[in-house]
Amino acid sequence: MSNENTTSDTPPIDPEKPSVARAYDWFLGGSTNTPVDRAFAERILQVLPPAKTMAVDNREFLRRVVTYLVERGVQQFIDIGSGIPTVGNVHQVARDLDPDVKVVYVDNDPVAVTQSRLLLRDDPATTVIAADLRRPATILEHRDARALLDFDQPIALLMIAVLHFIPDRDDPAAIIAAYLARLPPGSFLALSHLTDESVPPDLRDQVRTCIDLYQDSASPLVARTRHTLSEWLDELTLVPPGITIANQWNPDRNPHSGPEHDLVIAGLAQLPI
Repeated sequence: MSNENTTSDTPPIDPEKPSVARAYDWFLGGSTNTPVDRAFAERILQVLPPAKTMAVDNREFLRRVVTYLVERGVQQFIDIGSGIPTVGNVHQVARDLDPDVKVVYVDNDPVAVTQSRLLLRDDPATTVIAADLRRPATILEHRDARALLDFDQPIALLMIAVLHFIPDRDDPAAIIAAYLARLPPGSFLALSHLTDESVPPDLRDQVRTCIDLYQDSASPLVARTRHTLSEWLDELTLVPPGITIANQWNPDRNPHSGPEHDLVIAGLAQLPI
């Protein structure tokens, strides 16, 4: 399958609007961002100093969960909210262990989609879809996803640092249930999410200020609790240690050492086989 995707499904780019994906790229040390995005990211750091560490914690959780899954035989991934193609993408991590891994990247940010397609245009085992995660059928029934993946075999669905951009009015629990209903038996769902439930009052105030700041972006932000994430995964089997602080989920022997915080929770769960 070629990655010479047509771009007719890519939404238009507004150069005056900060992009969450490009700001995240800047947090991770990437170069695919604009002055508007960097100014937005710096404003976030002013109100929430751990923001860069949070981005790193999310990326490290992604690396560990992909490694865990590939080591257990998973060869198919759908990464929703994949963002800008920076170092440590799913296919890069996975293929260090298994060269046959296939990945569908999904984002609704036009820059993320365009840059991903440019990067992966010569990689026949990946494809990039421009879509909104709130439309599960659009993604899982997409012709490119169906052409690349075998929906009779388990698939790992990754929602890393993306569900906190889905407000309650959009019913994230129903969205997740719709994905799970369409995935093959034995598939996995990995997610990470912003939280402020177990932090000191001053840090909680910083989070709330950051949430207010994101209201000016294309992706408003919401914090949620471990209980909420557990409810989303109620019908699945949680992989130990369950829903926990992201950098405490199966940490490496030498885990990332940075400012300590409890602002990112994460987990991995499996559908019944």
